[in-house]
Amino acid sequence: MDLQDQLKNLFPDHVPEVKKETTNSTSDIWLQDEPIICKYEKRKGKPITILEGYNGATEDFKKLAKTLKTKLSVGGSFKDDKIIIQGDYRDKIMDILKNMGFTVKRVGG
Repeated sequence: MDLQDQLKNLFPDHVPEVKKETTNSTSDIWLQDEPIICKYEKRKGKPITILEGYNGATEDFKKLAKTLKTKLSVGGSFKDDKIIIQGDYRDKIMDILKNMGFTVKRVGG
């Protein structure tokens, strides 16, 4: 007699819980009330993409910045609750964020 069978004999009314596994572990981290704003600027003649409007924890936003920089293979920084990516990567960033479950709003151009 198996352990599961013994438990069923002892507790016939019990319904075991089924744990569902999430395939995307990063979706558990992110919190968002309003869309993330993705805008384009030029600083000192060089193009940059700025992401702002995230309402969750600062550490989560830093992880998001690192993920974006790694996937795009570009430089960037995180300061003043904004992610600054070197170059004009608005379309690629918006696709990546939409795949992660964010809502994104494009501003400027």
